[in-house]
Amino acid sequence: MVDVYLYGKLRRYAVDPRPDQDSVVWLEPQPGETVGTVLERLGIPPDEICHVFLNGALLSTHNAMAPWLRYQRVDKGNELDTSVRAGDRLGLFARDMGLLVV
Repeated sequence: MVDVYLYGKLRRYAVDPRPDQDSVVWLEPQPGETVGTVLERLGIPPDEICHVFLNGALLSTHNAMAPWLRYQRVDKGNELDTSVRAGDRLGLFARDMGLLVV
């Protein structure tokens, strides 16, 4: 399973969450699954995303301050093309959570 944690306004996309975790979705990864395909499966438009964390490391952000905060970073090209596998944890933060990284 891929654990997808939804923060801010993205919580409304939590489909069939567990009763005790209303902002977490567990998905069985498909062959070739990427961050982008996870967003598609959940119906989340990419422009609603501000920060993406993969296994606790910052994959992508729209916050200009992030490089100076020394977050562990995942160095990838297009974050939507980044592969996800069973056991991965994906944290998706909405635009209304933009200052959370700082």
